Order: sequence, then C-alpha cells, then structure tokens
Amino acid sequence: MQNCYLEDEIEAGIDEAGRGCLSGRVYTAAVILPEEFPDEYYLNIKDSKKLSRKKRDEVRRYIETHAIDYGVAFAEPEEIDKNNILHATIGAMHKALDKLTVLPSNIIVDGNYFKFYKDKSGEIISHQLITGGDNKFRNIAAASILAKCNHDDYVDKLLENNPDLNKYGWSTNMGYGTKVHMDAIKTHGISKYHRKSFKPCK
Repeated sequence: MQNCYLEDEIEAGIDEAGRGCLSGRVYTAAVILPEEFPDEYYLNIKDSKKLSRKKRDEVRRYIETHAIDYGVAFAEPEEIDKNNILHATIGAMHKALDKLTVLPSNIIVDGNYFKFYKDKSGEIISHQLITGGDNKFRNIAAASILAKCNHDDYVDKLLENNPDLNKYGWSTNMGYGTKVHMDAIKTHGISKYHRKSFKPCK
C-alpha cells in the first residue's frame, strides 16, 4: 500500500462510511498524512473493513495524533432523501475538506464519482478517483477508518438515547440491511432515522 497517489504534494485522501445503510447519517473523512511516521504502527492503517472495531478505534487514535490534518463530516437522512445518497455523500466530502486547516494541493477519492472541489479563493483543487482506493492508498484507508469510527459512534449514541431502536439490530448491523433489520422494518415499520427514499423503507 502506498501512502499517497502523488509524492511531494499535500494530498488529502477521502472516503465514506454508511452510504449503503438504510438508516442514519452517511459520514465522510478527509485525511492528510505525513511523509514519515515516528514508528511502524502506521502499517496498521488499512481499509476499515479489514479491522475489528477495537483495532479501528486504536488506529483511529493513532491517525488523529499523527495526521498533518483531518476533517470529518456527515449528511443527515433528510438530506439524503432530498438530494439522493450520491449527492449527499459528495456534499459531506466537501464539508470534510472545508474542515481542514491545511489546504491540500491534491485530493484522492475512493470510488468513481466526485464533484470538483474549490478552495476558499475559488481555485479548483485537482483530484483523482480511485476504485478500491482504501486498499491501495494509506491516506484513503485512514479516511475510511475515521469515517467508520465516527459513523459507528453515532449509531451507538442513537441507541443509547433511543433504546427502542435496538429492535432493528443496529448494535451489530450499524444500519445496514441485514435480515434482522429488514424483518424488523416489516414488523414494526420504519423509524424517523430511516432513509425514506431507499426502496426497503418506502
């Protein structure tokens, strides 16, 4: 795995978590990693799906400590229903970039679609689309970890504040359309946190 796509650039890697969920927010993160790390623990930065939750939380703290900069953002279910999941996700990616205090000179995005991003002066920052980027570039993998950790923390908080939502099995499926989740929708209907524009929730 490479640390970045373009060397000698201040490059932000971007990824999302929760895009395929039937409920809740979609989270995005933008991460700028240093060229060198103080130890070899950085080798644990990989696609979030390849790490246990405990390990993700450990690596998350490492990223937040050693990254040059990072930003995390989200789109609410209402925004997803209004603008569709693709545009809501890209909007959240732009919000994550807006939170960076260090201006990147290049952006790499996991996936195959992104709307060009302008900095505060109106200049367009170059970007590349990388299918499977969280398995190829460490800055995208780092973004996948921050997005996933923030998404799952959000779901935990929803369940803590609304114990009745446990009937959807979110503590284990995190809002994805597992059989438990789908059966609960058929039995109980949807909650106010579900994405009403998604076919199983209509």
